Amino acid sequence: MAPDGRDPALLAALRDDLTSAAYTVDGVEQVLGPLASAALHREQSVPARRVLADALAGPGTPEPAAVLAELFLVGGDVPASALDRALPAVGADGAVRLGLVARAGAAPDDAVRASVDLRPYAAADAAGEVSWWLASDLGELVTGARLPPAHVLGAGGASTTLAQVTVRTPVDRVLDLGTGCGIQALHAARHARAVVATDISERALGFAAFNLALDGLAGSAELRRGSMLEPVAGELFDLVVSNPPFVITPRRAEGRGVPDYEYRDGGRAGDDVVRDLVTGVGSVLAPGGVAQLLGNWEHRRGEPWTERVGRWLDESGLDGWVVQREVLDPAEYAETWVRDGGTTPGREPGAWEAAYGAWLDDFASRDVEAVGLGIVTLRRPADGSAPSLHRLEEHTGAVRQPLGAHVAASLAAHDWLRARDDAALAGERLAVAPDVTEERFHTPGLGDPNVVVVRQGDGLGRGVHASSPLAALVGACDGELTVGQILGALASLFEVPGDALAGELLPAVRGLVRDGFLAPA
Repeated sequence: MAPDGRDPALLAALRDDLTSAAYTVDGVEQVLGPLASAALHREQSVPARRVLADALAGPGTPEPAAVLAELFLVGGDVPASALDRALPAVGADGAVRLGLVARAGAAPDDAVRASVDLRPYAAADAAGEVSWWLASDLGELVTGARLPPAHVLGAGGASTTLAQVTVRTPVDRVLDLGTGCGIQALHAARHARAVVATDISERALGFAAFNLALDGLAGSAELRRGSMLEPVAGELFDLVVSNPPFVITPRRAEGRGVPDYEYRDGGRAGDDVVRDLVTGVGSVLAPGGVAQLLGNWEHRRGEPWTERVGRWLDESGLDGWVVQREVLDPAEYAETWVRDGGTTPGREPGAWEAAYGAWLDDFASRDVEAVGLGIVTLRRPADGSAPSLHRLEEHTGAVRQPLGAHVAASLAAHDWLRARDDAALAGERLAVAPDVTEERFHTPGLGDPNVVVVRQGDGLGRGVHASSPLAALVGACDGELTVGQILGALASLFEVPGDALAGELLPAVRGLVRDGFLAPA
């Protein structure tokens, strides 16, 4: 059962106790130290268990954060009396009533064991920093066993990535499709008048309701059960966010150790879940509405991924921007997701090999050479016009998070550019963004650089190789002169025809505006 969030007074007391206990991301790291904290993020608990064992066995009363970390993060037993001290307003009995722990007995020294994973969460999105607590099911790190199919996942790397890339412009209605433990609904509740959160799992919705209530946002999201877009058919939203069950799982693997997990498996072959969401989400997008989701897509032999996913964008009838962030070969992909469910080499004789083989056979049946992982942003044009944004790119380097404001600015820049032909663009005054720098590379002995790179420090951290005229144009964009005036001066300086230089540089200027290097002054 999911924890019980129906007692507002008890939840408020728990929130106060957790705050007083310094059971926060920073507080836990202070207790564990950097080495054990980093190992725990990698799903390795031995260093943390050693640190906590020393902290709990030492003289005096252990720090409340250490007791809570032992109980909820590494799954150790603690005496009821220790939990009473760590959560003085709630106590062990209150934690039992909330469904967070189970007691071995009524005596003060009887053991208490966690029934759920309860951990602090801290992140920054485009609306600012947040600090919450999230309850989810106990993971394989604590249980030591394969996850059950109905497992409710906490906030992992994918959840955090989606929260950081989401546009946070204040809007009327937001849909969180596949809410899981409710993390995207929590973020959305800060900038939307109304939030609808859906999931196929009743258990997940129970955790989402608990987490919203625990973090002081009870009632800020309407929770609905159902698959994909079915619970909201006929409704419109200004923003749709989704970390869908995108994992490509073998569908014909009976008896081969490949269970379906509700949090990651959409029950469809290959990457059909992501395709169907991309092509179908427009049915619930209001004019100007944006949908942002994570996804996996197959790279099939003889077919570039950009063509395959590009057809999804065409079918969607929406503006589309896809950024592929990572590519795994079939073996790497199989290893990732077989291990994710708690199947490891040697734990169950033959299980690892059977599941691994099922994945490889499934990919081979469709000539899959690799799997791409990335971010999809879709938008319904506000004026009802035909889609004008069709962009698919690969960017595997580091990005500057949170990315949501950059995404919003890039969409706005696309609209600004679309409304201006080259003559109008030449009449505009532009300014260099404050995060942009220039790198020059010289061959020893030569005075002029042979490579100039204009680089942004924010957003996707792009670097653009610039010709000498383009670098000079960027350097001259201070908001005083129009682009046309700068082009005229550069044509004289480089002794080239003005029309030819404009034909060379204006497309590059459009790209720099679109990507945030230059902005209207």
